Amino acid sequence: MFLGFFLLSSVEERIKLLGKTGCITRSTTAGTQAGSLCQETMIKFLLMANKQGQVRLSKYYKHVDIAKRASLEADMVKSCLSRRKEECSFVEYKEYKLVYRQYAGLYIIVGVNETENELAIFELVHNFVEVLDKYFSRVSELDIMFNLDKVHIILDEMILNGHIVETNKSRILAPLLVLDKMAES
Repeated sequence: MFLGFFLLSSVEERIKLLGKTGCITRSTTAGTQAGSLCQETMIKFLLMANKQGQVRLSKYYKHVDIAKRASLEADMVKSCLSRRKEECSFVEYKEYKLVYRQYAGLYIIVGVNETENELAIFELVHNFVEVLDKYFSRVSELDIMFNLDKVHIILDEMILNGHIVETNKSRILAPLLVLDKMAES
């Protein structure tokens, strides 16, 4: 379906297929939408911050103005850092549900919509950290800071357009291992 989309002969055909939403849709002969390959983004963003509140990684899956990001990130990180360890790791924050998890000195915060399964996201965060541990062998804040490109590749393998697409550690790390082999030779 996607390859066929790029092989269409004219821009007009592509625009017609994409429609107003920017999602690839299939339509019936009557012109009504029969199906869609695009749904609302479930995961809105992922942040990684240290105990001092400094954001070390941010990945957005829904557009947020750059001018608003800094204050939004600071508020969200502060609301997660201020919670006690006995409290729940799910926080209602404006139009988001925040799911966070602490690993040593790092907090991983994921903003999701109200219909997303919090426990699934909680486990996704753990899976993400396990993948980082496997690649970096005991990942640290410095590993993340100095290898941001690799961390983004890992995230891109796991999450696409706000949806979880891969959780298998070997398949997630395969592109990075290929890049590492190419860099060695």
